Parts: sequence; structure tokens; C-alpha cells
Amino acid sequence: MDEKQINSELNALINLLDEPDEFVFDKVKERFFSYGLEAVPLLEDVWDSSYEHTQVQKRIEGIIHEIQFNNVIKLLSQWKEKAEPDLLAGAMIIAKYHYPEMKDKVVIDKIGRIIQDVWLELNDNLTFLEKIKILNHIIFDIHGFKPNKSDLFAPSTSYINLMVESKMGNYESLGILYLIVAQSHNIPLYGVDLPRQLIMACTDKLIRPGDPADKHDVLFYLTAHHTGIVFTRREVEKFIEQMNLETKPSYFLPCDNITVIRRLINYLILSYEKRGMMDKIEDLKKLKQVLE
Repeated sequence: MDEKQINSELNALINLLDEPDEFVFDKVKERFFSYGLEAVPLLEDVWDSSYEHTQVQKRIEGIIHEIQFNNVIKLLSQWKEKAEPDLLAGAMIIAKYHYPEMKDKVVIDKIGRIIQDVWLELNDNLTFLEKIKILNHIIFDIHGFKPNKSDLFAPSTSYINLMVESKMGNYESLGILYLIVAQSHNIPLYGVDLPRQLIMACTDKLIRPGDPADKHDVLFYLTAHHTGIVFTRREVEKFIEQMNLETKPSYFLPCDNITVIRRLINYLILSYEKRGMMDKIEDLKKLKQVLE
């Protein structure tokens, strides 16, 4: 179908947005969905000009949301299937759920400047602890990232585009930023699937795809939420005891990037639960299912 035919059908579908028969309207929606993101600009134009037709506007809003949401599901499914899913790409896909018009390049450029600043300070003679000190200095002192202590469960602190803009994050998003910067320099730092907050484990060497997590020794742990403070396995054990949690091996071992993004989704679900936003919760549970 050429562009002229596409525009012709889309305009015909636009004329059916006020169709009273729900069965017929369901068919209209299906046709819009088949065009995907291509239909969104036209639908937005019609929304702007239909201020006197509340039902039409609500229908347009529903169609646009479902088209954009289906696109996020598609992107997340494709990301999951990659041999080594990139953490920044995963975080940006989740941000597209709430900010579908988000420009990837803006986020990539801002994080790229942090990565560049770290690169200028690193050299091969540094120990892993010394490299961590450089990351802490660049991320927290130079670029000024910090936890949003006034509202750690503000949804905005979980979306990476807003987080790099405001420079305020939460337990998960600050850790994700830290991991992105570290992994871009081949520093063997990985998330740990510990309840309540994302901590990170520095291993003796890089973990390759297919390597079991327990093949490598964990040298130390750290948390981005407390400006990269370093701690030992015993301190992780104490935290688990204080939380009255049953000890599991996964609470001490590196996890993959898919698990880290799943944690981010869980944090968003909790954030929206605190605000009673059930529509968001249902959407995010569907995204979580993609990664399970």
C-alpha cells in the first residue's frame, strides 16, 4: 500500500471515531493498531481539533496509548532477546512507557558526558577500588547526582530521562546509572537482586554471557544510593538479618541486566501503588511479564 492509499484509509478511519456501534468501533481500533506509530501524528492532529467532542477525544487518547504501549512491549521483547541486553537501552525503553516522545539521543548525550569524564581519569594501573573512587567523584561530586530524599517513590525518579535531567534518583535508578557508566568502561560491576534496594557487586573479572554468577569472586559491594559507599559480604548479611529475610544465594551474587530492569519495573509499580494509579500498575505488570 502506497502513502496515498495509507492516508486515504487513515482519513476514512478518522471519520469513524464517533461510531456509536461498539462492535464496529472495535474494528476501527484494530485497523489503527495495524498502522502502529504511523497513525499517531494524524490522531494527535484530530484530537487537537475535536475539543467539542469529548467522546472522540477519549477514544483517540485510548487508541494512541495502546499503540504506544504495544510499541514499548515490542521494543522490550526485542531487547530481552539480545545476547547481551544493554542496560541503558533497557532503561530508555521503560522511560518510553510514560514518555513515548522521549528523544534517545538527549539521554545518551548526557550520560555520554559522564562516561567521557570518567574515561579521562581512568588508567589500566588503577585497582578496582581506585576506579570506584573515580566513578564516585565524577557521578556524585562533579555531576551532582543524589537521591531524591524528599520523595524516593516519586515515579519521576525512576525514568532515566527525568533522572539525568533533575540529577535525582532512587535506589534503583541511581544504581542503573552507576552500572551503565561502570560497564561502559569494562569495570566488572553488576547489580545484585537484593530486596528493598539495588546494590552492586564488583567481581574479580568480567562475567561473559553464559558464565554462572558464582564462578567469579565478589571483591566488594557498593550502593549508589549512598554515594558509592563500599561494604563487605558481612554487611549484606546484617542487612538481610535486620529485614528478617530468608537468606538466598541470589542476595550476594551478580545478576544480569534483565533482572535489573525487572527491578526497575517493580519499583515503578510500588511507586504507583502508593498513589493508587491502577491503570499504570496494570500496564507495568504487563511489561514485567515480558521479562519473565
